[in-house]
Amino acid sequence: MCLLWPLAFAFALLVDRLFGEPPTWAHPVVAMGRYLGLFSKRLLSLPPRPAFALGALAWVLGALLVGGLALLLESALILSLAPWSSWPRLLLCAALLGLLLKPLLAWRMLADEVLAVERALQVSLEDGRSQLARLVSRDTSALSAEQVREAAIETLAENLNDSVVAPLFWAMLAGLPGAAVYRFANTADAMWGYRGQWEWAGKWAARADDVLSWLPARITAIAMSSLRPQALLRLSQQASRTPSPNSGWPMAAMALRLDLRLGKPGVYQLNAEGRAPQPQDLPAAIAYARRGLLASAFSLAALAAFLRLQT
Repeated sequence: MCLLWPLAFAFALLVDRLFGEPPTWAHPVVAMGRYLGLFSKRLLSLPPRPAFALGALAWVLGALLVGGLALLLESALILSLAPWSSWPRLLLCAALLGLLLKPLLAWRMLADEVLAVERALQVSLEDGRSQLARLVSRDTSALSAEQVREAAIETLAENLNDSVVAPLFWAMLAGLPGAAVYRFANTADAMWGYRGQWEWAGKWAARADDVLSWLPARITAIAMSSLRPQALLRLSQQASRTPSPNSGWPMAAMALRLDLRLGKPGVYQLNAEGRAPQPQDLPAAIAYARRGLLASAFSLAALAAFLRLQT
């Protein structure tokens, strides 16, 4: 059974490539967002300490619920196929686990949305800004075409980790519950993990996501980078320029790989001596991200097989 999760990874990525996202009513990440939304108004009405406590409690309860349901599904699936002979059981179990894992991954949608930004820019700058606003939380109304492309490429790199590599990493370690809890943590960070009015209510969610994304973000970056020591040192130096302990890694890797200048005005700049993004750079960024995805997925699948072989 050491090949169970490698085959499940491959099946999940194949389903993603062929079919994309499930409908909204059946999407577990949408359900996670709805659960978190139940607490949002209440959290924002509380003073700092109660807001932090309730935010942490809601996060922990949600993580337990998500992880418990995932564990129940995984266990029921494996037990129900126990009477089958070895190879048919392995293939069917891997296919069904991959089908359950797929909604926790979102590569095809990410790549399609980023390419849509460039297509919209070919129509008008305003269309490009509007399309980008679907992907980022920052204000896009005053961005130039170059800045729109910068933000789209940064989003691609950051979400390559958040939406694909990190869920695979946690599935490698803890199966379906690991991937599900990670996606819950990342969704909570996306909804609550901000400064300002969310400073206290979202602090637990932000810190939990930082911890769970720490190693996957670096795996994602290295998978897109040259493995020469000098290149890795430069990657580390550039990644440290962002406020986030994690998102700078895949973004810096993409900036260095394409020799682009990427940044958020007034906040940070990566590879400052690089050139400004041009129309051909978004498809090129997707190609590099795809290679990083495949390298990461292959490595994590091999590790999953090794870990199961030891048990």
